Amino acid sequence: MRFMYIVTPVHNGPPTPELMEAMHKLTDREIKAGRMLDSGGLMPVATGAQVRITDGQLSVVDGPFVEAKEVVGGYAIFELRDKEEAVASAKEFMQLHLDHMPGWEGTCEVRAFGMPDGQGGCEAEVADALAAS
Repeated sequence: MRFMYIVTPVHNGPPTPELMEAMHKLTDREIKAGRMLDSGGLMPVATGAQVRITDGQLSVVDGPFVEAKEVVGGYAIFELRDKEEAVASAKEFMQLHLDHMPGWEGTCEVRAFGMPDGQGGCEAEVADALAAS
């Protein structure tokens, strides 16, 4: 199954050199093992733009975005066996932040990709969740 990790930091500012070194080691290991397919940190929202549709009109708004409450700081895409393996890997990644950047706070959201052939469990999980509610 393919998973995306979406990292949303509360902390503003660049990672410490120690955290960067630890993340590079982890990334190297995961790429060599064939589990990590892609990853990257994102530039500050001030350098971005949003393309919006509001009331049937297309517009472009340059950053920074005043209404942005949570900002995605980075992402990673993995090919893993299941959600349990994905969560375990995300915990290892977040532990690096605890170990190498004291005071850092944030979230690593783990999301499975929906696949055109129905693999990934997304369609079934959505149907089960709707049936349960």
